Parts: sequence; structure tokens; C-alpha cells
Amino acid sequence: MSLMYGNRKRHWNEECGVVGIAAVDSASELASLALHALQHRGQESAGITVADGHRLVTHKKMGLVADVFDEDVTRSLTGNYAIGHVRYSTSGSSNILNAQPLQVASHRGTVSLAHNGNLVNAHVLRRRMELDGSIFATTSDTEVIQHLLARNRADTCEDALLEILPEVKGAYSLVVLTREKLIAVRDPYGFRPLCLGRYRDSYVVASESCAFDIIGAKYLRDIEPGEMVVLGDGELVSRKLPLEAPEKRCVFEHVYFSRPDSTVFGRNVEAVRRRSGEILGLEAPVEADLVCAVPDSSNTAALGFAKTADLPFELALIRNHYVGRTFISPAQKVRDMSVRIKFNPVAEIIEGKRIVVVDDSIVRGTTMRKLVKLIRGAGAKEVHLRIASPPVTNPCYYGIDTPVRNELIASSHTVDEIATYLRVDSLAYLSLPGLLEAAGDQGKYCEACFSGNYPVSFAEEAGKDVFDNHAAGAEIPVKPLPPVS
Repeated sequence: MSLMYGNRKRHWNEECGVVGIAAVDSASELASLALHALQHRGQESAGITVADGHRLVTHKKMGLVADVFDEDVTRSLTGNYAIGHVRYSTSGSSNILNAQPLQVASHRGTVSLAHNGNLVNAHVLRRRMELDGSIFATTSDTEVIQHLLARNRADTCEDALLEILPEVKGAYSLVVLTREKLIAVRDPYGFRPLCLGRYRDSYVVASESCAFDIIGAKYLRDIEPGEMVVLGDGELVSRKLPLEAPEKRCVFEHVYFSRPDSTVFGRNVEAVRRRSGEILGLEAPVEADLVCAVPDSSNTAALGFAKTADLPFELALIRNHYVGRTFISPAQKVRDMSVRIKFNPVAEIIEGKRIVVVDDSIVRGTTMRKLVKLIRGAGAKEVHLRIASPPVTNPCYYGIDTPVRNELIASSHTVDEIATYLRVDSLAYLSLPGLLEAAGDQGKYCEACFSGNYPVSFAEEAGKDVFDNHAAGAEIPVKPLPPVS
């Protein structure tokens, strides 16, 4: 779920994560556990809606899953159906009103909905409904879907979804809860992941399969692009949206967002990342003494690079996992210390060595510049940077909060210029063909953040104050790099 208004962050933000539990006793407890496994997809707010056949109850708060759902709260949410949501941060929009699931009452009864993705025409639909008298309580595009549902006259919620979803454009993986059923649906392009699992005699759904592992459920398959599954008491009905589109999965799920122990888009994330590192080692070899990762998302790519390069893999950077987001103050002094707070080099491993540092991506470059400074300060003789994805040159509008284009360092600077700015001895990126080879199923991925080829056009509908108009291919000002001193 992405917000339609507010300032954009200056780095990659995690996406949202959704989960659904159908016809299981103490469904809220399973949903809470599953959200723990999806915590990496969003740390701002968490919420769960339960249904007991008569009513829906939603509990949601700002904070981590462990803070929002203690034992007493979870046990108070009685019902055998549940949906859950974790949400990522968006600058200027940290508000409980935007937390999900979003529960509303309408002519068809109470409905709760949780959403991972972004509707590129949400502002157009919202404005149309506002002019028609609708009143909105949030700035979330998820509420646009709820309004469309409430205005539709179809007899059932699933029939209404089949009628309204052709109106929306963009990415959506939805879980919808009524008093007696759970509905899960994925957009026709399949941008965002959504998988189906089996728990005892019932079904569960989640953004990633790691949510199934924690509750003892079995991964069955992905919900197909354009598929709607209606889950009842041990029953599953599959229906198709009346839309046809080429499959375009977000390749960045494999690069960074998903957990390596997950199956996403039918592929094991760890295997894709390891293969990415192996291909990177073939494409960009370098004479060095050891390989290290920028933990944690780059660990397996670094292992793959080390294997191909026949170099030892060392834990030369140690990550502090106990740094809360609220710790990072806007004060300049603390900002300058943020990398040192999060990472610490192991001087005994690094001193006097030629180091290959493997990371998953470079966005603005400021964090990597500080990290390279730390590594050199620990005594590295040479620092060679290898990136297990292509240069990020364009923002994402399908469910990831990214910087505007002129803040992406690779959008207006060459690899050599970036290497000079980062103060590394060499810099190389994985090629786009190499990444797609590692991911498999070539031709079925969205790689707009690397290529600028957006599968869903928004140029005609996106207002200047909603989307960065540079993304549509307009000429952009070059943002100069700071001096290399």
C-alpha cells in the first residue's frame, strides 16, 4: 500500500505485507505469528481483522508487530477468519488513519481490506468520487478500493471485486474479509507477490512463504496474476478477473525485499540471489584477497560471487540488528553517524587486504560512500564494489516508495563518476540480462526501475503533485555529486 500524497523518502522503503487465515480456530494468533515473519516488509504499523461469522473486529496501531499484538490483545481477537497487514513508512504520512486493514460498513455489510501495491490512477478515481459526494478519511489508495466496493451493487463481495477492479490501474495484492469468507486477489500483471498455503484442513495466504513456515503451513503455489481465490471452510473457489495483461513480477523482490528463505514468484529467493552473485563474478572479476557482503540482504549474492571468483568469503562487516528507526535523528551529527551505528568493520580481517564488497543495490550513494570510508579507515588496501543488480535509474510506482529520479545517483551519472564519488578502486554492476537469467522466466518481470520501461502507463493520468513527472521520460536536471574530498 502506497500513499498518494506526501514527500518521498530518499531511499528504498520496504513494501507492505499481507496475510490471510481462513476457517482456523484462534486465527488471530496465527495471523500475528505470520506478521512477525513479514515484519521486514513494513515497520511502521501493524493490524489484524478477525471475523467470527457475525461481526468483524479490527485492532491496529503504530509500531512493530510485537508492540501491537501482545498475548492479551491477540487472544481478545476471537474468530476463525483473519487478515493482517504490516505497513512501511512514508515521509509525512505516519498516521494511524492510514494503518491497515481498513474496515468499513456498507450496504453489503462490514468489509475489511488490506493491500500491498500502488494504484497509479487512485487520485483520478478519488477525485471523481469526491465530486460525486464521497468523503475520504485517509490519504491511502486502499480507501479508494473500499469506496468502489461500497458503491457497487453486485450481490456478493467477490462479484463486486470482479466488477470494480478493472477500473483500477497498477499493482495490488489484496486480502478482503467479510463475516464468513476470505478473498485474496492479485492484479493481472502480478507485480506484487501473493502465495497460497495449506494449514491442516484450511487455506492461508501471505505475501511470502516464510509466513507459512512460522505457523507450520505448507506452501502450495502462487496465486496467479489476475486470479481471485475465495476461501471458506476448507473450500477454495478460483475465479479470474476479466482482464488480460502480460505477467510482470517485480524483480526487486528477488534483489532486496523478500526474505531469502521465502519462495516468491515460484522461485527460492536465496537461490536467485546466489546465482546473481555467481553471474556478477563472471561478468566483473577482480584481483582481490577476500569477498564480504553488506549484511544482510547481500549475503547470499556475496557467497555466489566468492564461489565464482574462488575467493574466501569473510564476515568483514558486522551489522547491529538492534538499531531502531526512531533512533536516527534528523540532526546532522546523528545522520553522519548513522552508518557507523549500523555497521562496524572487522579490522583484523580487513587490514592490508584487497576487499570485494558486494551489495544488492545503490540508490543515492550517500550510505555506501560512508561505508567505504569506514572500510578504508579499518585499513583496507583496496576496495572494489560489486552490485548484484543493474543501476537504479528510475523510480517505482507499483508499491515501493523510492526517491524521485533526479535523486537516483545512476540516473544522471556514469559508473566511473559514481566510483569516483564513492572513492572505490573499481565499481561494477550486474547486467540486466544477468539478473533476469538468475531470476528465471525471462520476459515475465518488471524491471522499470532499471530500464524505465513501465508496464502500466501513468503519464496521462499522473498529476505533478502526485507522481514525479520525470519518470515519464521528461528531461531532468542533473543533480551534482558532492565533492570527493
